[in-house]
Amino acid sequence: MPRLTRRRILEGFSAMAAGGIAPLTARAAARRERKVIANEYFECAEVDVFLHSLDPAHDGLRVVQLSDLHIGHGVPDGRIISAVREVNELRPDLVVLTGDFVTSRRDPLQRVPQLLEPLEAPRVAVLGNHDYWSGPDELHDGLERIGVSVLQNENTALRLKGVDFNVIGVDDSTTGHDDVGAAYKGAGKSSRLVLTHTPSAAGKLPAWEDVLCLSGHTHGGQWDVPKLTQGIFRGVGQPWYRGAYRVRGNQLYVNRGLGFGSGTRLPRINSDPEVTLITLRVAM
Repeated sequence: MPRLTRRRILEGFSAMAAGGIAPLTARAAARRERKVIANEYFECAEVDVFLHSLDPAHDGLRVVQLSDLHIGHGVPDGRIISAVREVNELRPDLVVLTGDFVTSRRDPLQRVPQLLEPLEAPRVAVLGNHDYWSGPDELHDGLERIGVSVLQNENTALRLKGVDFNVIGVDDSTTGHDDVGAAYKGAGKSSRLVLTHTPSAAGKLPAWEDVLCLSGHTHGGQWDVPKLTQGIFRGVGQPWYRGAYRVRGNQLYVNRGLGFGSGTRLPRINSDPEVTLITLRVAM
């Protein structure tokens, strides 16, 4: 069995800071999952996020984020199986899934709930652009059937550590399904977590509420070449493409995802597949 290795995952943060974007207060480490067969690895990033808006009861709450699974042509089943096993071993209080469960209609939509059903913690999800292009109703119903709450411009309150924890799901903005006002309607005021597939939607959230928004979509650039990749994403109106940012008084974390996208096994450069463990802390 290959030994576990550790490496830093904040490669892009210095470039972000140089561009005037302050990263979250965070510690990050990475762990390479053992390989079942070639190309089934991922890294587990550990991040602390400090929030003034967090209820004290939720200090230390552990949230695991999975994103951009692209089950089917985009990623081998073994990676999803290993990631689900890793998530259960982490014993989080909540698992969030931020879209793009598949890539196209050619992918086995029925495999999505089959592979994710073993997740043990409470689970909340939003859909991504590829989900809307592939079969949103089937994916929604399949996930709901295994107990995953799929939020489409709506919110839910989970009773965690004896206090309501509010999860707000902003639907996919790439396909024009987002409605921030509807998503926030009736949501509790403290301990808010926003899920949305495309990072640019973070710019539409109510400003200066010190809320944490989790997204994916970009695959961390897929090929992350310092400055070049960041410039390309800025050029297409997607300035936030990997890791931690502050956006209009809120905080954003962009997960690199587990899959590849575009229906092919595209190689990654400096942007390994990621599972994120986020520990929420009350900011003093």
